[in-house]
Amino acid sequence: MEGSFALPYGDLKGSGSKAWQEACGLFGFYGPGQPVARLTYYGLFALQHRGQESAGIAVADGQSIRVEKGMGWVAEVFNRESLESLQGHIAVGHTRYAPKEENIPMNTQPLVFRYLHNRMMAIAHNGRLLNSTQLRQELGRSGVIFQTTTDSELIANFIARHNQRPLGEALLACQKVLKGGYSLLVMTERELAAMRDPFGFRPLCLGRIGQGWVLASESCALDTVGAEFWRDVEPGEVVVIGHKGPSFMKGEICRRAHCAFEYIYFARPDSILDGESVIWVRRRSGQELAREYRPEADLVLPVPDSGIAAAAGYAEEAGLPFIEGLMKNRYVGRTFIQPSQDMRDLSVRLKLNPIASIVKNKRVILVDDSLVRGTTSRNLVSMLRQAGVKEVHLLLASPPVKYPCPYGINTGDPQELIAARLSPEEIREYVGADSLYYLSLEGLGRAFHRLSPGDLCTACFDGRYPAS
Repeated sequence: MEGSFALPYGDLKGSGSKAWQEACGLFGFYGPGQPVARLTYYGLFALQHRGQESAGIAVADGQSIRVEKGMGWVAEVFNRESLESLQGHIAVGHTRYAPKEENIPMNTQPLVFRYLHNRMMAIAHNGRLLNSTQLRQELGRSGVIFQTTTDSELIANFIARHNQRPLGEALLACQKVLKGGYSLLVMTERELAAMRDPFGFRPLCLGRIGQGWVLASESCALDTVGAEFWRDVEPGEVVVIGHKGPSFMKGEICRRAHCAFEYIYFARPDSILDGESVIWVRRRSGQELAREYRPEADLVLPVPDSGIAAAAGYAEEAGLPFIEGLMKNRYVGRTFIQPSQDMRDLSVRLKLNPIASIVKNKRVILVDDSLVRGTTSRNLVSMLRQAGVKEVHLLLASPPVKYPCPYGINTGDPQELIAARLSPEEIREYVGADSLYYLSLEGLGRAFHRLSPGDLCTACFDGRYPAS
């Protein structure tokens, strides 16, 4: 269904406490003779931005699978002893983001299962199934008992139903019943496999290190462990890695629909996703923004960190000074205690603080990657006013976010998407800016050089959902 909130895949309402959170980070390693657990640990560090609620690593040695996982950041979950206990030549790692109601220990991944003939399987998953309710009911009616609330457990059950087939064929058979956006890693005692949904919503790439092979959500994780980028896993493709190396199987390909928000916000700037450099997409978005809207101003100010590249591109195109006049406190992390309702402004100041000596009496162009709920932008504009800014022009390097995402991103309550309720002028009044401008959808498309607009999912902007 296009252009409507009446989506055919259930309730998308989240806790509302977080907006636009990525689901998970995946890292898999097949490397006989290599310290796979330790290298997977480093790979998860590189993917920490994709999930901060829990982390886990499972390792296979050819006979069995052992897993260590827990709640918290990667560095909180693992220590030297726990990593040394994970001996083997295959590993699967996972960092997880979850809505508040699903952020429970039993949902931490990788999930490890035993099935027919006491065989073992570990699964790590990034994304969301549109038909999870239907699949859960189907399995429940056949007597399946669930231990988690994750889509990953549903996928494992369907893989186990094809236990007489080789792993790659079992995954392709499952692909026919799984609807939605996902990247998937599956490990048995002897093999490592990956599968990407037929639209390619969620990213996944393949690299090589020595005689070993690496699978990761983003190429920055390959760089971290010293692996050479090999190629992206194609939409609908299954990769199986064993002692003879990788084999590739083609599944269904509907159309490319790579998530535009991966490039706008979620991915690390040093990653390359499906051939596009993330940082250069962001810089070109800023350049396009300057071509579309250029108010009179003295300097360009980025909102750290995701607005920096777009702001640099804007300043370059507009011929204005680029100055980092908002200082970010990089020690405010997951354990930060939210203040009471009457101290919300303080919560923003703990994270960002204007440098008055830079911005006082200046006309400022404030560049951010996007505007979702508007509360942070409103507080930032207020802080800049207090610091003595003469004018604040808020420019967003993406179109208005009007529609919820069902493909693996938690948008919270759709009614919290401010652009779905208010006009741009009403949003400008709400945030208190002198002017407000969004990059057009056409301008965003021009920021991509290797991917065409038809290769992107922009449903959060235009309501055109590729899969339902």
